Amino acid sequence: MKSAVLDNWHQLLRDPSGCRLADRRKGLGKTMVIDKGMGLGAFTDFVQTAGPFTDIVKLGFGTAVLYDQEVLRKKLKLASDANMIVMPGGTLLEVALQQGAAQSFLDRICSLGFTGVEISDGTIELGRIRRTSLIKECVRLGLFVVTEYGKKAAGSEIDPEELAFTAHCDWEAGAELVAVEARESGVNIGLFDEQGRCKESVLEDVLGKVDQASRLMWEAPQKSQQAELMLQFGAGVHLGNVAPSDALALEAMRRGLRADTFEFGHRPADPDYMI
Repeated sequence: MKSAVLDNWHQLLRDPSGCRLADRRKGLGKTMVIDKGMGLGAFTDFVQTAGPFTDIVKLGFGTAVLYDQEVLRKKLKLASDANMIVMPGGTLLEVALQQGAAQSFLDRICSLGFTGVEISDGTIELGRIRRTSLIKECVRLGLFVVTEYGKKAAGSEIDPEELAFTAHCDWEAGAELVAVEARESGVNIGLFDEQGRCKESVLEDVLGKVDQASRLMWEAPQKSQQAELMLQFGAGVHLGNVAPSDALALEAMRRGLRADTFEFGHRPADPDYMI
């Protein structure tokens, strides 16, 4: 019979950083995946491979209403069984608000088995009082609340003071995380310029204004953006709008198992460690 030790990877190979498990226990380094329409087979594969390293799945935009209801329920159960929070895209709630159907929306997502909700105003105007009341109502319903700051129009920028105020009010109302808008492209919006590069001066201004920056989730669909934010904040930074196919690779980056974050791993004291 083989030794149990030989049947498993060495712990320092699974997590050279030595920090990932502790970070996850503290609720740090959450990964939010955007699902733009995976079928049951693809979703099952995703859950089997990347489920243990994904915290939130967002059914992007308004796609949730287009699913066959049985398929949708099966996806929600798969995610729930894997301890992942599932929420519809914030745009769907914006449509519900615009159509005067917000209560129907909330009733429906709860009855279907969604466990989270995204509250945003990327395409509509949502007053502070209404935003706060929505957050509180969703918390009352037992939903994990992620709010979003920023507009979806190309060229939209971050106002650090406005973000700080919005985040403070959202957290006070009961939101768990505040996501910073970058859409699914991460180009020419929010923190990122026309080439998808991080605007360092904007990031510095945000850090100088927001008291609990560790509770921000940065939408960062591109690998270079994810790496840059990790090098800035560490592996415990919350990242969103990650493609399902990139979720496992992102976890490898968090642990120092990719060249981009190789420095996260501990350097062995033994000079002959390569042998």
